[in-house]
Amino acid sequence: MVTLIMQSRDHTAALNQQNQQLNAVYVPRPQQSLAVITEVLADAYQRQQPVTIQLKTVDQNNRHLPDITTLIRGYNANDIVIDADRFIPLQEIRNVAFKNTEKL
Repeated sequence: MVTLIMQSRDHTAALNQQNQQLNAVYVPRPQQSLAVITEVLADAYQRQQPVTIQLKTVDQNNRHLPDITTLIRGYNANDIVIDADRFIPLQEIRNVAFKNTEKL
């Protein structure tokens, strides 16, 4: 009986957390120029400092997706590489800032 109650609480907590994530509003940050974006990304790559990236992509309700906080693993003329070989086109980036200097 105790196990069933604990599982129910865990399930409720998980649902509450999922609802919070679904209802979260990510405020759009200013659109940076491609020159600024590439400068910050190149600096972050060279110094191996984490960055927070906001994409231009929005969901079906026209809300911004959660920011991506990551190290830059590599880059080319059109894309950056993050995580396990995930490519992000530079044209899809709205804003990028160093994680440790980002204003909340």
